[in-house]
Amino acid sequence: MSQPTGVERILHGLIEHLAAIEHARWAHWQRYLHAKGQRQTDGSLVLPADLVEQWESQIVTAYADLSDTEKESDREQVRKYLPVIVDALREGLD
Repeated sequence: MSQPTGVERILHGLIEHLAAIEHARWAHWQRYLHAKGQRQTDGSLVLPADLVEQWESQIVTAYADLSDTEKESDREQVRKYLPVIVDALREGLD
């Protein structure tokens, strides 16, 4: 079995850091989503139809076809990953 390359070692080391960021991103979205819903007596949430329509439209829209505002929202999320990646690359090059 061959030894992992420097890139493979860097990527393997990133998994836990990036997974933590992804969990924080998901939890933030869930807080937002739940705040938009109306809690029912059985614990379920009812979401406003206009938001469901908006999100369903975004689901089927390719990134290239999103509005500038929607694209910026996605870019904002990606920027959270970049410092971790930059640090890993710097450490891997040392």
